[in-house]
Amino acid sequence: MAKLKIGALPDDKPVRVSVELPASVHRDLLAYAKAVASESGQPISEPGKLIAPMLARFMATDRGFAKFRRAVHSPEDSKG
Repeated sequence: MAKLKIGALPDDKPVRVSVELPASVHRDLLAYAKAVASESGQPISEPGKLIAPMLARFMATDRGFAKFRRAVHSPEDSKG
């Protein structure tokens, strides 16, 4: 099986966010949870817990977002 982009879920203090997903995305999320459970050997009781690591991974690998963050947090901004 191919290596999945996310692995074990981190134990972190959550912030609750409500979101509506299209049915097709929800079905894919359930399938992804099965794949993660199969690969890690740990059952995923709440597939919604995969959303945060998926978003984090997406943002971490988005070059346009990284460029934006560097521009927003540039050293010139911190000079007084």
